Amino acid sequence: VQLQASGGGLVQTGDSLRLSCTASGRAFDLVVVGWFRQHPGKERDFVAAIHWDGGRPTYSDSVKGRFTISRDNAKRTVYLQMNRLKPEDTAVYYCAATTGIALRPFCFSDPDIMVDDWGKGTLVTVSS
Repeated sequence: VQLQASGGGLVQTGDSLRLSCTASGRAFDLVVVGWFRQHPGKERDFVAAIHWDGGRPTYSDSVKGRFTISRDNAKRTVYLQMNRLKPEDTAVYYCAATTGIALRPFCFSDPDIMVDDWGKGTLVTVSS
């Protein structure tokens, strides 16, 4: 599966931004799709994920209540709506997917093991 992410940019604190991730190839095999982010010099951290059928959106504590993940199966696209952005949200955001891992381990276990496919990162910068 190929994942194409877009939507990053430079915004100010409190602004909103929406990221998109479009799947191609064997997208019908997807089970879970989500977003991770990487701060400079740090490991990739889980942000949000959702079952490809649209169920059970799951979030990290740091974004819960501010970010919303959703999907449009017809467009094979998953969205990450990011509201009330903070400077600490500044990171490179990566779309990720799996065809064979359950939601919880996808979100909370080692992504290098659990993620089957990664998209190229998209940079989000939140100025203070």
